[in-house]
Formats: sequence, structure tokens, C-alpha cells
Amino acid sequence: MNASKLEVSDAPTPIAPPAVEQEARSDRTFVIKPSSRWPRLDVAELWHYRELLQTLVWRDVVVRYKQTFLGVAWAILVPAFTALIYIIVFGKFADFPDGGLHYAVLVVAGVLPMQYFVSSLMNSSMSLANNLALVTKVYFPRVLLPLAAVIVPMVDLIVGLPVLVVVMWVYESWPHGWEILLAPAFLSLALLTALGAGFFLSALNVRYRDVRYVIPVLLPVLPLVSGVIYEVQELPTKWQWVLSLNPMTTVVSGWRWCVVDAVQPDLAQSAVGVSVALAMFFVGLTVFRSTEPKFADTI
Repeated sequence: MNASKLEVSDAPTPIAPPAVEQEARSDRTFVIKPSSRWPRLDVAELWHYRELLQTLVWRDVVVRYKQTFLGVAWAILVPAFTALIYIIVFGKFADFPDGGLHYAVLVVAGVLPMQYFVSSLMNSSMSLANNLALVTKVYFPRVLLPLAAVIVPMVDLIVGLPVLVVVMWVYESWPHGWEILLAPAFLSLALLTALGAGFFLSALNVRYRDVRYVIPVLLPVLPLVSGVIYEVQELPTKWQWVLSLNPMTTVVSGWRWCVVDAVQPDLAQSAVGVSVALAMFFVGLTVFRSTEPKFADTI
């Protein structure tokens, strides 16, 4: 190498991005301003951030069973073991009304939507606190966090459906009518209820971390007041109306009617459950929106 000779080359000329890309980047203008305190969902904005929602859901699905020996098999074992305990304890030592179904079919068909709701409620209530770095450093619609938290357990429900199919096959309890088409509607009602409660509890948990201790105390009681271990339509009428105030009673009864040909739920009592679910969603969204501007400072 000759040290006296210095070669200087011209700096590479920057490549200008294509005109089409520049035009695409300028299509959307971001204006960061305080979010509205009114209980509304900006559907257009949520659609724009749909890829982020997919990323959050996929991240939680992967993390959910990471470093577990049995992996996704827990989505089958958890409802199976829960239903087995209910069948042994309440089916053998209690004489709960079964609505003409085999007790195993009644319980398994009720456990699946209840497991979905319990998991959704726990995940959504902790969704803001568990994503502290995202909430405090990056702008995105905060409602995506509770929304992703109630979508992830739907994967567990789908994976756990073979447990119900096996029990239906063993006891020959199959749907016989058009009502099977309404099954997704009752699952949607469970999602709406969990999302409304998740909005409320996640916003409350930002300020009061007592929420994480209260929820595990209340959740074990929920299956007992939702008709998971008995047929609601065979209870005294006054108690049917009392239980109709719980939206999950409508979900469990309607889901059973659709998939295992159980007793058809009372239409008026179901309307009460749907109304309460809508009220929970409205109140939860209102609390979430009104406290959202202070999330980053309080959490």
C-alpha cells in the first residue's frame, strides 16, 4: 500500500424514494390531541391500527404457553379438569336440576363459555398495568389493550371445543335445529360483557392496584350464579329473574340451547341479560375514556 497516495471517492448519491411511496406516506396526518371523554369507539382509528392489534394478540398467544411443558394442551386440560370436579362434587353429592340432559353434558357445555369469560376478565383488567412501557412511551389507541385481552382467550375456547364434542358424542347429545346458528351470538355477548368489565377494571386498576386482589376472590363465585352447574329454567321463577341480571347466565343458557339442545332460555329474561351487558359496556367505556388522559401519569 502506498501511504503517499490517497484515493478519495465520491459519496454515494442518496436514492430518492419513489414518488408513489412519498405520496402514500403523506396520505395520513397524525394529530395527537387529548382523547374524547365521551364513550365512543373510533372505528376508523381502530381499523388503521389493526396490525398492532394482531401483533398484541399473537404476542399474548405465544407468551401464554411459553415455557410450559404441555403447551397449548392446557387449553383442553383446564376446562376438562374443572368440569370433572364439578361433575364429581355437584353431580354425585347434590341433586341439581339438569334440564333433561346428562349432567356431564350440562356441566361441560357451561364450563367452556365461563372459562372464556373468567380468562378474558382477568387478562383485560390487568392489560394496562401489564403494558406499562407501551402506555407511557408510545401513542396508540389504548382500547386495543383490553380488546386484545378478550380476543386471546377465544383461541383457548376453540382449542377446548373437542372436550365438548367428545362428551356430546359419548352421551349422544347433538343440536337438532337452526338454533346452532345463534351460538356465535351468545359468545359475542360474553365478549361484550368481558370487554365492558375489562374497560372499567383496567382503568380502575391504573389508580387502585387492589383490583388484582379483588378479582380472584369474586371469580370462583361466578359459575355458581351463572347456571354452570344447574339448569336455570328449572329454578323458581323469582330466582330466574334474579339470575337474569347476570349476563353470563344468558350466555351459558343460550350457548347450551344452541349446541347441546338444552332447554330454550326465556326470551324476556335473556333480554334483561343483554341489556345489562350493554349497560356494562357503556359504563366501562365511559370510565375508560374519562380517565384515559391520565393513564401515563398515574400508572
